Amino acid sequence: MAGYIPGEQPRDGTYIKLNTNENPYPPSPRVFEAIRAALTGNHLRKYPDPLGTAFRETAGKILGVNPEAILIGNGSDDVLTIVTRSFVSDSGVIVSLTPSYLLYRTLAEIQGAGFKEVPFTENWELPAPWPLSKASLTFVSNPNSPSGTTAAISEFRGLLEELSGPLVIDEAYVDFADQSALPLAQCPNVIVTRSLSKSYSLAGIRFGFAVADPPLIREMVKVKDSYNCDVLSLAAATAALEDQEYMKTNRSRILATRTVLERSLVNLGFAVAPSQANFVWCRRHKQPAKPLYEELKRRMILVRYMNYPGYGDGLRITVGTDAEIARLIEELKQLV
Repeated sequence: MAGYIPGEQPRDGTYIKLNTNENPYPPSPRVFEAIRAALTGNHLRKYPDPLGTAFRETAGKILGVNPEAILIGNGSDDVLTIVTRSFVSDSGVIVSLTPSYLLYRTLAEIQGAGFKEVPFTENWELPAPWPLSKASLTFVSNPNSPSGTTAAISEFRGLLEELSGPLVIDEAYVDFADQSALPLAQCPNVIVTRSLSKSYSLAGIRFGFAVADPPLIREMVKVKDSYNCDVLSLAAATAALEDQEYMKTNRSRILATRTVLERSLVNLGFAVAPSQANFVWCRRHKQPAKPLYEELKRRMILVRYMNYPGYGDGLRITVGTDAEIARLIEELKQLV
């Protein structure tokens, strides 16, 4: 197998980094306070809470769900791995939409399972009827990466009637969207996954979680590593989630910058998908995207180049600060 290839992480700080969808603003001040507190006393000497009870209680209050319906993970990728191990045998099949998150295929290959893709419609909607209903696990990234588009809740309800196995709705970017599929987590065969990397500025901490019917969560707890989240990540995640006002302020800033980025790209002749995430997906039908990616990199600006067989290539651009996006647009004006 080839393995999943993460976005470039340069060692120096001279690049404008718009390739891995990190939040351009720092975490809540409460996060730093919580980490400092966790560095005192016996916190680092002892094992962390294996279930993350304090985080689960906090998340339960904020999201309006039963804390017993929450599973913690070392980033949402860890949660996706736990889900795969729990439900997919080596003779099973994982289904995902395409183009979408490349890790889903990697998880299937690690598990020794089959992997099949279902193309989006031209308008980035779920196909109906669903062509592959008998899967061990079906992944839907919502908002989707790389497009940033979302499927409506009504589309998921229709899909659930067709699937024989669990549906995983990957909501890593949902805090930048207009709606969430979280109410569907009450269904016995739906798992909603979340990340604190994007909207809460904690990509360096590594923390994610899943929300599902408590009986499903209890089974997945059997599969996860005993202490998969450390003391510092639990403290940071709980503090970040508690400061909703800070997160929403940063969200508003990112959405405003996203609008400027989308309009600027359209004015430069790019086709831009309607994003509900903290990034945009753009293509130029008369100009290949890879030379643009390479020249931007030479000019110390990193974006993500992606090429999907049968779909074409494009650039996924993270929404940075206003100054970073202004610099990006100035460079693109010269290139196109």
